[in-house]
Amino acid sequence: MTNQIEAVELTEIVFPEHANHYGTLFGGNALMLMSKAAFLCARAFAKSDVVMARCGDAQFLAPVPVGNVLHLRGWISRVGRSSLTVCVSGTAQQLGREPRAVLRSWFEMVAVDGNGRPARIPGAYLHREKEEA
Repeated sequence: MTNQIEAVELTEIVFPEHANHYGTLFGGNALMLMSKAAFLCARAFAKSDVVMARCGDAQFLAPVPVGNVLHLRGWISRVGRSSLTVCVSGTAQQLGREPRAVLRSWFEMVAVDGNGRPARIPGAYLHREKEEA
């Protein structure tokens, strides 16, 4: 069995309730949106529920003013037995202008079973015995 997903894309608009006192996307909301993209990408790939185990190297490359459209793209960069790494990048676009890179991070996600315990990702890990057969 192979997992067919290549990437997940989300589009959001930055409203005043998402902004800080400077009128730009609040960092906490940016992290929430990136983690949402990572979750959806990991869940689709693993074909099971997932939880976040770690977030690393979050980069806020440029401010995202209210009214900008935020495009987030998440893709799988590593797959283990029950965990996977999802990279997320974001561009912002003001009406009539070219999109610009604004966000970047990676997330370690873990597939879990109904009890919240780590679960094997189907088709992502082969035991050495199977490889030798």
